[in-house]
Amino acid sequence: MPDKTLSPTPGQTVGPFFAYGTIYPKMHEVAHPHSPGAIVLGGTVYDGAGAPIPDSLVEIWGADTDGTVSRARGAFRRDDHTFTGFGRSFTTDEGHYEFWTRNPGAEAGKAPFFAVVVFARGLPDKLHTRIYLPDDEELLAADPLLSSLDADERATLIATRLPDGSLTHDIRLQGEKETVFLAF
Repeated sequence: MPDKTLSPTPGQTVGPFFAYGTIYPKMHEVAHPHSPGAIVLGGTVYDGAGAPIPDSLVEIWGADTDGTVSRARGAFRRDDHTFTGFGRSFTTDEGHYEFWTRNPGAEAGKAPFFAVVVFARGLPDKLHTRIYLPDDEELLAADPLLSSLDADERATLIATRLPDGSLTHDIRLQGEKETVFLAF
């Protein structure tokens, strides 16, 4: 029997029933809001013209503060105690997303980051990116991905720490200051 080469199935843009099956209670609470070390990570998702996107979905994955990645089953069930490492946030009418999470840890010598996936109308497939913590310039400079980018590109992947300890990071799908996206 001859070997067959199959073509990958093309991606689909987000349709009117996108939210069905993706919503679950407290999905933006990766960590309970009042647990030790809980912070807010938020920002706005923009289109190529610089307008906020009101109907996109942002997913994050991150390690706990000690660098461990949660392997517990049931990441969709929030018990107000367990750090799940995974969350989803639909953007508001103003394009804003927000998570309760913790600062991710990392292996010694590695820059901590959140893995991010963005889904939005008009995208035939999801976009992968990262959000790095801004706190350690040496680790950021040594990171293999960040060090392969020019300064303007690097800046699109590094969050800003606010005085209250929270993080803000905007995601731009196209245009000026377009976020660096990763190929998978």
